[in-house]
Amino acid sequence: MFPRNCSPKKALKITVSLIFVLFLGIFTGYLTNHVLSENARFESFAESIFKKEVSQNSLTLHYSLALPEKQGISAAAPSLGTVSSDRSEALSQCQEYETILKDFAYSRLSEENQLTLDMLLLYYHTECSLDGLTLLEEPLSPSLGIQAQLPVLLAEYTFRRDEDIRDYLNLLTTVRPYFQSILAFEQEKSAAGLFMSDTTLDRILEQCRAFIKDPKSNYMLEIFSQKLSEYGKFSEKEREKLEETHEKIFLNEVIPAYRELIEGLDALRGTGKSSRGLAAFEGGKQYYLYLLKSQVGSYVPVRQTEKRLLQQLLLDSKEAGEILRQDSSLTAQLKDSSWFPEMEPDTILKTLKTCMQEDFPQIDETAWEIRYVPGSMEEYLSPAFYLTPPLDTKSPNVIYINRSGQSSSVELFTTLAHEGYPGHLYQTVFFAGQTPSNIRQLITSSGYIEGWATYTEPYACLYAGELSDSENAPEIARLSWLNRSINLCINSLLDIGIHYRGWSEAQTADFLKAFGIQDEKTARNIFQYIVETPANYLKYYWGYLNFLDLRTACAKAAGDDFDLKEFHQKILQIGPVQFPVLQKYILREYTS
Repeated sequence: MFPRNCSPKKALKITVSLIFVLFLGIFTGYLTNHVLSENARFESFAESIFKKEVSQNSLTLHYSLALPEKQGISAAAPSLGTVSSDRSEALSQCQEYETILKDFAYSRLSEENQLTLDMLLLYYHTECSLDGLTLLEEPLSPSLGIQAQLPVLLAEYTFRRDEDIRDYLNLLTTVRPYFQSILAFEQEKSAAGLFMSDTTLDRILEQCRAFIKDPKSNYMLEIFSQKLSEYGKFSEKEREKLEETHEKIFLNEVIPAYRELIEGLDALRGTGKSSRGLAAFEGGKQYYLYLLKSQVGSYVPVRQTEKRLLQQLLLDSKEAGEILRQDSSLTAQLKDSSWFPEMEPDTILKTLKTCMQEDFPQIDETAWEIRYVPGSMEEYLSPAFYLTPPLDTKSPNVIYINRSGQSSSVELFTTLAHEGYPGHLYQTVFFAGQTPSNIRQLITSSGYIEGWATYTEPYACLYAGELSDSENAPEIARLSWLNRSINLCINSLLDIGIHYRGWSEAQTADFLKAFGIQDEKTARNIFQYIVETPANYLKYYWGYLNFLDLRTACAKAAGDDFDLKEFHQKILQIGPVQFPVLQKYILREYTS
C-alpha cells in the first residue's frame, strides 16, 4: 500500500532517491576510507620526508625555504653538517622509506601521487645501492667541489630578516669543523688507497690559495656590506658593527678553515694514484653505475648508452659535413662571431622569451637578476649558473655569468638560453607554477634538469640564425649547435671510456686524434677534467638525447596531430624525474 496522496510513480521516485542517497553515502564512505585516505596518507608521508630532508643542513633549508616556520619546520642551530664515510644511518633510513613506499596501494593514488611514488621508490632504491661505496665519493674537485661552491653559496645567502643575518654569521663559524670532517674523510680515502692524484690536488690547492690570497679584500666582505645596505633596516652605526663582526669571524674562522684544509690535503700528497678513472679502483665500476642512475637519471645498460651516443655522433657529423660541402667557407665564418650581434644579458633573455613563444608554453612574468662571478673565482667556476629560488617565494631568480668563460656573442646567447629561457629559469618557474608537492621540488633529477637545458640550446641556435642579418646565419647557427653536440657527445663517450672501460690518458689522446684533436695539452686537460667529474657530461648530453628520443617517439605515435608546444608542456608539467619515470608518463599520453 502506498502512502496517502502518493502515486506509484512518485513513490518510485522517492525509493530511487533513497537508494541514491544510500549509495552516495556508501560511496562517499568508501572514497573517504580507501581512496582519499590513501592519497592523504601518502601526501602526509611525502611531506614528512621533505621536512626531514630539507632540515639536514642550514644551507639546504635556507635555499629551499624562505620561511620554514610557516611549513612547520623549526630551524636547528646553524650548521653545514659533516662529511663521513659511515652512511649506515642514512642507508637504514633509505631502506625504511623504500619499505613504507611499497606499502601504499598504488591503484588508489591519484596519477600525480603515483608519479611521485614511482620517483621516490626509484630514488631510494638507487641510494641503497651506494652501500659499501661511500669512500669513492669525492666532495672536493677543482670545478664542482664544495670548496669552490661554498663561497658563492655563502655570498648569496639572502637576508630577508634579522634572524637570517644572525644565522649567517653563526654559519660561518661552522666552516672550520665542516672542513675538518672533509679532511678526515680524505685521510680515510688516502688510507684506503682512494685519494686523488697530485695533479687534482694541485688544482684544488691553487683554487683555495686564490680564495685566501688577500683576506681583507675578499669579495665576501664586500658582498656582506652590500647586502646589509640593501637590507636597509639598520642604522649606519649598527651596520658598521655588523661589518666588523663579520670581518672578524671571516678572518678568524673561514680563512683559517681554508688554510687548515690546504695544509691537511698537502700532507696527503703522493698517497693517491696518478690520474685515472673510477674503473681503476675496487668497486669503481659499480659506483659509476650508481652515478649514472643517481646523477644522470639513466638506467640504460652502458653498452646501449654507447651505441646511442655513437649513432648521434654519426648523424651530427654527417649533417655538418653536408652543410660544409655546400659552402666550405662556413668554417671560417663559424669561428668569426661577427655574424651575430652583440647584446647585453638582459636584452638576450628578453629576446629569447619572445623567440621561444611558438615552441614553448608561456609562463607568468618573472623577474630575474644577472650577477657576475667574482674575479678571484672566475678561473674555477662554470661559464654560468642559475641559482634556484626558495620554494615558498619563487624568487629571486639569479643567473651568474663568468666573464672569463665567454668567447663570443652567440656563445653568451646560447649560454643564457641554457641558464634562463627556455632553460633552467624557465623550467623551474614553469614547474613551480604547477604547485607540486614540496618533495618533488627537493628530490629531483640532475639529468632531467641539465638535459632539458641542453635540449633548449639547438632552439637557441635556431633563433640566433633568425635574428642575424648575415646571409648564411641559419647555416652557421646550425653548425654552431652541431659542433657543440659533437663535442659533448665525444666527451660523453670519453666519460664512459675513462670511468667504466678504464681508458688511460694515452687511450684518451688516441680517441681524440680520430676526431682531429692532435694537441697533447688539450687532450690532457680533457682527460683530467673528466677524471675529476665522473658522469658530469652525461647529465647534459645523455639527458638531451633522452628528450630528443622522447620527442621522436611521441611525434611518431601522434603522426600529423603532434604538437611540439603541447609536447613541451607535458614534459614540463611532469617536471624533474628520472628518465624511466618520465618516459612512462609521457608515452602513456601518446599511446593510450
